[in-house]
Amino acid sequence: MMELNYTILRSPKRKKLTITVERDRKITVHAPKETSEEEVCRVVDAKRQWILEKLRHPQKYHDRPHAPGKEVVNGESALYLGRDYRIEVSETASGEIEFSRLFLVPAAHQAKRREVLRDWYIARAKEKILARVEKHARALGVDFRAAKIVDNRFQWGSCTVKDTVNFNWRLIKAPMFVIDYVIVHELAHLIEANHTSRFWGIVRANTPTMEKAKAWLKEHGQILEQEI
Repeated sequence: MMELNYTILRSPKRKKLTITVERDRKITVHAPKETSEEEVCRVVDAKRQWILEKLRHPQKYHDRPHAPGKEVVNGESALYLGRDYRIEVSETASGEIEFSRLFLVPAAHQAKRREVLRDWYIARAKEKILARVEKHARALGVDFRAAKIVDNRFQWGSCTVKDTVNFNWRLIKAPMFVIDYVIVHELAHLIEANHTSRFWGIVRANTPTMEKAKAWLKEHGQILEQEI
């Protein structure tokens, strides 16, 4: 029998034990603070078949090529807010990357074009995503401690036990309806910690395109994990 290695995260806020299998095949057990090791083992064993199915799922992250040596060149395209835009190596007035229906990358950044494009994405994510976090939090009537843009290849977003919401900078490549879905999903955890029917009801009521967004993420997940 295959041994399952997992991490246990206990929280006084959590009322129900749940198990997640992340995109990197990491198994995490989220449990109420008072849950014993024996109870955790019992639940994991009962969910063994479900866990194994998740581990074998082709969407799970495993040895995916990211072409780290590939350069950004004329004629290539980069994804932004759900659309592909052409990249051109060209001088700009600011000397930095500029965007107007296409990406203009100054020749001065020839040796580090990928890095500066990544920095551009992160700056846009902070500008656009964090503003929408504030908007959706007001609509949901929730308060969060902090909202951050982070570098995480395995999660689009997360909500910590300290009420901090984190969002993957790569989300800025997705259409706005997908970004809104991920934001509402994480903020909804401030109302309902677990993925209960009540939780999904909150998310669905505030993002009518939830199923469409989930399908988009499933289809384009590998693209979003690339550096550009």
